[in-house]
Amino acid sequence: MSAPFSILWLQAGSCGGCTMSALAADDVGLVQALARFGIRLLWHPSLSEETGADALAILADCAGGKTKVDALCVEGAALTGPHGSGRFQMMSGTGLPMTHWIKAIAAQAEHVVAVGSCAAFGGIPATEANPTDAVGLQYGDHGLLGPDFRGRAGLPVINIAGCAPHPGWLIETLAELALSGACALDSLGRPRSFADHLAHHGCSRNEFYEFKASAARASDRGCLMENLGCKATQAPGDCNIRRWNGFGSCTDGGYTCINCTSPGFQDPGAPFQETAKIAGIPVGLPVDMPKAWFVALAALSKSATPKRVRANAHADHVIVPPARLPPKQSS
Repeated sequence: MSAPFSILWLQAGSCGGCTMSALAADDVGLVQALARFGIRLLWHPSLSEETGADALAILADCAGGKTKVDALCVEGAALTGPHGSGRFQMMSGTGLPMTHWIKAIAAQAEHVVAVGSCAAFGGIPATEANPTDAVGLQYGDHGLLGPDFRGRAGLPVINIAGCAPHPGWLIETLAELALSGACALDSLGRPRSFADHLAHHGCSRNEFYEFKASAARASDRGCLMENLGCKATQAPGDCNIRRWNGFGSCTDGGYTCINCTSPGFQDPGAPFQETAKIAGIPVGLPVDMPKAWFVALAALSKSATPKRVRANAHADHVIVPPARLPPKQSS
């Protein structure tokens, strides 16, 4: 019988939200969901019993190659400051920065997995002035591990982006690695199992989008793109195909998609719930759609908007139901 696929989890510059999301995996929680695929959690700073010297012994064995690490999962941005020392985040009891431990264990790991957009691209800690010199594990020229890094199995850092990522993305990616040793990635290292979709796919507001019947207030049922900053037509992810906790999503709850699976989402250049426009045209358009086409389509769609759709778009509940055919008369 083959040895279980082992993962070690480290929390760098993180709010802990990625762990909170992961805890809701499937119907049994994170640890049992992983166990279904023969995946063993060596250590997690929030979930494991080992603390102090026992925990540090696990990390030392992993960094030294004594304990095999099939996947190093890192949650949170790598804080490299001040002046490249990494001392803004020290690993308690070791006298060494978290960046040291990430590098040391990554060098031994078969795969390195960035859990969340902070670990993948820098995320929230890397906002604007970036006082801690926060970076992603392998994004751009300043990623902690460098652009040429590869895990022992040959893959670059696997970026399970999102703020926070859907727990299904994490479980499916780790299961794919455990079962096949490979994972199809897009150009930014995101698993294609979710990144080949858009958050727009399956959105419950799609009828309003098609007719460009746009919401004007946060409570409106209309499309959130034109006025309220929604970027679902640009955001990789299947958030509206597999709902969160089985039944919800950002747009279902009336909040705009902020494209949190992409680099730089934390600095949108405008308030999150306002659509940046030039001459009345949204700056961010659906992927693969030329601006002229969008303008022409929007004008045509608005002219054809049914009264029902227009009325419901500016309400917080259904005002006008779909037309119903009269019952057939018996002969």
